[in-house]
Amino acid sequence: MDWDDLRIFLAVARADSLSGAGRRLALDPATVGRRIQRLEEVTGARLFAKSPQGYALTEEGARLIPHAERAEAAMEGAREALTGPEGLSGQIRIGAPDGCANYLLPQVLAAICDANPGLEVQIVALPRVFNLSKREADMAIAVSRPEAGRLTVQKLTDYRLHLAAHETYLRQAPPLTSLGDLRLHRIVGYIPDMIFDKELDYLAQVGVTSVPMASNSVSVQLNWLRAGAGVGVVHDFALPFAPGVQRVLMAEVSLTRAFWLIRHEGDGRVERLNRFADLLAQGLRREVQRLESLTMGPPFVQNA
Repeated sequence: MDWDDLRIFLAVARADSLSGAGRRLALDPATVGRRIQRLEEVTGARLFAKSPQGYALTEEGARLIPHAERAEAAMEGAREALTGPEGLSGQIRIGAPDGCANYLLPQVLAAICDANPGLEVQIVALPRVFNLSKREADMAIAVSRPEAGRLTVQKLTDYRLHLAAHETYLRQAPPLTSLGDLRLHRIVGYIPDMIFDKELDYLAQVGVTSVPMASNSVSVQLNWLRAGAGVGVVHDFALPFAPGVQRVLMAEVSLTRAFWLIRHEGDGRVERLNRFADLLAQGLRREVQRLESLTMGPPFVQNA
């Protein structure tokens, strides 16, 4: 069985189509189709079922996946053994929720790349869970620990969130001295039916049911607060990027969440990804601590 055919098999399985696999591999779809046909002839098994939705793995194809992924990891390990451990190189794509992607990863990954000039990194910031089995990313950061799948999971760091609003809004808004006062204020938060993880349902935890200004993006929510639009839940590590946005009701509302690093279980054999994951974990912990330490001043006091 030829490794190159297995490589193409994995690309089709992850893209669900010949054209998608061809784009990833820089091959035309006809060539991809011929290589899949050759692999099916060699194995004596039908690996894909074609449908209007694309190419779906058959039962035989699904059984081949873990073996192909082990071969992929072995080839990557062999490449690393020959190039040596001097520095990280090649391309690594990491998926992350947009709060982490906007306010933590840029500076953390810039430092890693400064120390490893041969490394290329891609940040995919999407408000949803990543499908690592389809190789949408080499690794992903999530806000809850997955309970299923062939994955390895590592806790990166805890982080804190509080209700916050801009000083200009607080100066002209009704008093905000208790949770009951929130009913008098315009709330900024997530679009309720687009909350992709229960850990992001912050406002339900504080009893808020109406969100007049909503977005699926943390960055949009923070920019609304910066514009004086209302009150919302903010990551403490994002506050240094939003001058004038102040925490409120800190005694009543203080939330703690965690970031988790999720990887495909077969990647544990790839030393390059292991080394990158260690650097990423160390950098994220330091950066969360640094940014949260900048918010330790006294909370905003609203004039009665």
